[in-house]
Amino acid sequence: MSSDQLSPLLSDLHLLTVLADTRSFTEAARRLGVSKASASMRISELERSAGVTLVRRTTRSVGLTEAGQQMVSEMQPAFSRISESYTAAKDLVGTPRGLIRVTAPVALGRQHLGPCVTGFLKRFPDIHIELELTDRFVNLANEGFDLAIRHTSTPPETHVAWLLCETRSILLASPDYLSRRGVPAHPSELSAHDCLLYLGGAHGSSWTFVQPSKRRSTPNQKIGVSVKGSLKANNSEVLRDALLAGLGIGLLPDFSLPAGSLDGPTPSLVQVLPDWQVQGFFGEHIYALRPWSPQLPKAVQCFVAYLRESFAEGFISMASPENMSKRQGIIKI
Repeated sequence: MSSDQLSPLLSDLHLLTVLADTRSFTEAARRLGVSKASASMRISELERSAGVTLVRRTTRSVGLTEAGQQMVSEMQPAFSRISESYTAAKDLVGTPRGLIRVTAPVALGRQHLGPCVTGFLKRFPDIHIELELTDRFVNLANEGFDLAIRHTSTPPETHVAWLLCETRSILLASPDYLSRRGVPAHPSELSAHDCLLYLGGAHGSSWTFVQPSKRRSTPNQKIGVSVKGSLKANNSEVLRDALLAGLGIGLLPDFSLPAGSLDGPTPSLVQVLPDWQVQGFFGEHIYALRPWSPQLPKAVQCFVAYLRESFAEGFISMASPENMSKRQGIIKI
């Protein structure tokens, strides 16, 4: 087929590669800014032109036939290079511009990332942001996201990870609850308390505590405790409200603490077992994550730099002063 005959099909061939990533006509159409009906019709026209079925359609899913997969495997690297070259050329001149699609956990996004986005867009009016808040795992490449903001202890090895700040999990209760039920003196006593549990992950009904040793020659003390309570939730804001209402003892990431809740004139929450460190919840760092690629759009560079600046200015209220100097590092995995 000559280049003149191929040119009208290029946009449809690109649509096929996007459909291979998303496995959804709805999502592919959204990413390309066309209607679902138009996307489906264009794929049908492409199949008629090629003389072979490229896509398997069912009521529940969309997949590629062997011919469709072979075509995508051969075309995808070329379309990726075209996109990278075009982005690099645009970044050579003018101010940063373009669309950045970002995903983040609900609580972190509502409480901290939202205000960051507002300030960023005022500084860079030619950049547009789509922010999707969800606590589920998001496949950035397949779903078309440029960036994810996540709290984790170990970023994926296939991603570039920019460290924004450190974070930690804190065991808390309201003064009212502790006055009614007593203050635990040891983690083992938590089994007799009402505990508010984070729904999801591998640690649901078991909390692990470490007490750092005061002597180098003595190992740290570690203990696991089975806990139970009347509420489980996969959102730290829900758990925070339940803690404030005096429903039990629970774990929160430090970024979910209300301002002044621990150190205000009348603290609404009290740290429980402050000499013990809780392990395995919410991650120990907050990162900006992006799948590795040879080119990094200038708009994404600017947004990451703005986030690092904002988070380093004390965005996380519970971060210790000694950790501030560590926040400026960039890690490329």
